[in-house]
Amino acid sequence: MKNIWIFVSLFAFVVHASRSWRVKECSVFASSLPRIGGPGFLILNSSHVPENTFNISGTLNSIPFCQLFGKVPYAGNNSVIFELWLPLAENYTGRFVVVGNGGMAGTISEGDLIRNLNKGFAVAGGNAGHLASENNGGNGAPGVYLPYMHDREQVKAWIHNSIAYFTPVARRITSAFYHSAPKYGYYEGCSTGGAQGFALAQFHPNLFDGIVAGCPGNWYSHLALLFLWNAQVTQNSTFLPQSALDLVTQTVLEKCDAIDGVTDGVLENPLLCNFDVSTLECKSSGTNSSACLTPAQVSSAQKIYTGPIDLRSDVSLYPGVSVGSETEWMMQEGYLAEAFSIPILQNMVFNNLSYDPSTFNWGSDVDALNDRVGTLIDEISPDLSSLKATGAKMIVFQGWSDPFNAATWPIHHLRQIEDLFGGDVSDWFRLFMIPGGGHCGSATNYPQVPGVWHALDALVQWVETGQPPTEMLGTDPLDVSLKGKTSKLCPWPQVAKFRGGNSNDWNSFECGE
Repeated sequence: MKNIWIFVSLFAFVVHASRSWRVKECSVFASSLPRIGGPGFLILNSSHVPENTFNISGTLNSIPFCQLFGKVPYAGNNSVIFELWLPLAENYTGRFVVVGNGGMAGTISEGDLIRNLNKGFAVAGGNAGHLASENNGGNGAPGVYLPYMHDREQVKAWIHNSIAYFTPVARRITSAFYHSAPKYGYYEGCSTGGAQGFALAQFHPNLFDGIVAGCPGNWYSHLALLFLWNAQVTQNSTFLPQSALDLVTQTVLEKCDAIDGVTDGVLENPLLCNFDVSTLECKSSGTNSSACLTPAQVSSAQKIYTGPIDLRSDVSLYPGVSVGSETEWMMQEGYLAEAFSIPILQNMVFNNLSYDPSTFNWGSDVDALNDRVGTLIDEISPDLSSLKATGAKMIVFQGWSDPFNAATWPIHHLRQIEDLFGGDVSDWFRLFMIPGGGHCGSATNYPQVPGVWHALDALVQWVETGQPPTEMLGTDPLDVSLKGKTSKLCPWPQVAKFRGGNSNDWNSFECGE
């Protein structure tokens, strides 16, 4: 049997020495691959997927492809599982794209794979070095043991290293399939995937020609502090029901919506809105919260705007959230702390599933978090000189109404990078802020805002033409009655300015400060 396998492999290489493999030959191709990946590398499965037969959340593959599942080992007897989708050669653009993960990962983001496959990209994605099926389905919860958080190598792989573990192998396989190396390599990730993008920029700067890092949780340990802080300041009488959140946002919009020149229910730049939530305080304690806020609720809102503070020094531990995003705050009032902050504290910081998060010390326990977790999952160094030296480009985007992240964090981090480099870095790094944008897509309570942001398209143009993106396209709002609406997204600190015409057409706007 071994001799037969060798014969088949040799025959396959001879036959395909001068042409790309056909997607229908996927399994034969896979049998030739074990030596490409190095020691311990395995192809787990392979299959030919005909056109329009693979359905991910309603999106079909418009291109036939060869689907490969592989496994790459890493330290501690661990491995990263990855998928590589290789489109029909006639549709292949010569571009190789790797996609990131979301949340606690443990699965492969096939929705991102199929979206990029349909553009003619060879596309790969991994499970971040651990299995969701062994970690509460990839979901954190109080009192739940999460094995990957107790394995130092798996924790390091989660955000810092997993993309780098499988990307070289996936690229070599792609080169073998098309009988030539990809012309360009790109990374695209959002949320945890945005953090992984910063990890690539900081720790693995030579892997890609361009990186998209969306809504990045790259200060992950302190993002968890934001979740915990917001949960603690909205308990019992300080809780803000959805009616109160909607009231605050509506009041903000009434005051500041027209600043950008068009009244569309969205703030173009919330930093220009001078809003004081205390103006909504009830005149009497018995007033309904749908019309005003109690003093306790005003106080909790002020603390959410401020963000977590180190009580020893009054120094900010993470930015607070922005005005105009209040209608998206509900998950900040407990859910996100239970899904992320408390599992991190119980599994990694204190190694005690009975740990009571209400006892968290906003001083000494911050130090413990930094020492035991931050060093393993954060990627916040402003020194990205190695990435710049490669000639690679990086686009970061962030929704102003993101229910998970503090929208100003990427702005803060950009300033840190500019400070280190002594000024403007827009020749290789650009940030796009998205008015009314949510977390990696539409904000539920801003359905009129286009929720698909074409960052990778802008990056491809930048890398391949050398022309920095002066604008970015937004499409596809949640509101189906606004089908066809587009928005113009601008590189920070520029914003879109209305110049007349149809406000649902991005051509009616221009970017400027």
